[in-house]
Amino acid sequence: MAGSAMNRWTTALAEAKPVPYWLDDPARPAPEPALVGDDRGDLLVVGGGYSGLWTALLAKERDPARDVVLVEGREIGWAASGRNGGFCAASLTHGTPNGLARWPREIATLEELGRRNLDGIEETVERYAIDCEFERTGEIDVATQPHQLAELHETYEDLAARGLAGGTEMLDADELRAQVDSPTFLGGFHDRDGVALVHPAKLAWGLKRVCRELGVRIYENTPALQLAPAGAGMAVRTPYGRVFARHVALGTNVFPSLVRRVRAYTVPVYDYALMTEPLSAEQMAAIGWRNRQGLGDAANQFHYFRLSADNRVLWGGYDAIYPFGGQVRAEYDHRPETYARLAGHFFTCFPQLEGVRFTHAWGGAIDTCSRFSAFFGTAHGGRVAYAAGYTGLGVGATRFGADVMLDLLAGERTERTALEMVRSKPLPFPPEPFAWAGITLTKRALARADAQGGRRNGWLRAMDKLGLGFDS
Repeated sequence: MAGSAMNRWTTALAEAKPVPYWLDDPARPAPEPALVGDDRGDLLVVGGGYSGLWTALLAKERDPARDVVLVEGREIGWAASGRNGGFCAASLTHGTPNGLARWPREIATLEELGRRNLDGIEETVERYAIDCEFERTGEIDVATQPHQLAELHETYEDLAARGLAGGTEMLDADELRAQVDSPTFLGGFHDRDGVALVHPAKLAWGLKRVCRELGVRIYENTPALQLAPAGAGMAVRTPYGRVFARHVALGTNVFPSLVRRVRAYTVPVYDYALMTEPLSAEQMAAIGWRNRQGLGDAANQFHYFRLSADNRVLWGGYDAIYPFGGQVRAEYDHRPETYARLAGHFFTCFPQLEGVRFTHAWGGAIDTCSRFSAFFGTAHGGRVAYAAGYTGLGVGATRFGADVMLDLLAGERTERTALEMVRSKPLPFPPEPFAWAGITLTKRALARADAQGGRRNGWLRAMDKLGLGFDS
């Protein structure tokens, strides 16, 4: 029986293209020319994903006369910003429970800043007419095991007691299945407006267009190779030139930072996703996905899933793969055994969709840090700022990180820079082979907890006490 099921699942993958669905678009914009020779500006932004694009855009909005240059090693949005699930969350802390555990005294401020940040993204999308399929549909955290449902109730009651449950509600099995129908769903925690869904690549391409319209000079296929002081400012060397700037903002995230001491704080974790063919009206009716919310299950090894504009289902997550040595390589972008596992999980969740085919299968690297949410800092006497470690929830939080970097470069004490979250750092990961051994032990313990009613063993309890963890 297992072999028969596996054959059905792999048949569904037979024609899947090994490219990210979002980037497989004939309307994808052509790249800007690479830098040849030298250029100069007030601010150099390194990295053409969300982090760098938001930094460049906000810098020009703060001061339209500021001369901003952005360099990207390949093409705008080709890495995590064009490969993710498109969940644009208000949370700056990888969920309120994580923020509450780490920064209980400022969680109300962090939640308010997160809501304002998501509102700011929505306002920017509207003001500049960015066609990124923005839908503020909310998200439901789904329980598929009894212990998960109990944990969701506990979280909701804790948030309610602290006045942090506004806009949320608990759904029982019938209420949840009236919105999205799966025989595996036992109940859920519904955040009605704290999450928007976007077409992630179109968001990056739209931000690129706006940056260019505001006067940002963008160079693609221009990797930043070296960062060094140059007079009163900084210089960044590229393969065929240099950029001189008074300030530099680093939005390189999962890639090795040009500030070497920052590298130990992040590791790459590979995440994978499938995209189905568009569902028919009958198939949509069978699953009853009425309000187009994003969904994620509440396991340690979790899935995330959502609808595209043309009613495809994106289904991703579960396996989070850390490669020994922590290197980012193209060959890690695909993992057939994970695709087969995800396909099986998909049809277990939605048996009504038996026979649906997957059109795309892909993966990519996430910049994970030990506290699951971004950290910030400066280097070279305040002339360089960085933000990294978003751990898979950077679609929204990178805009906040961009504002933090600009505040730091300006030397301003703001509501953002006063935060303990901004002033503190996560614990760094140890060198190899200890990083690989620790992450492997943690992953095994998390899988065991999922299989044993959520019971966390001694290793996980020790990690909890140290404030350490592993997630994507």
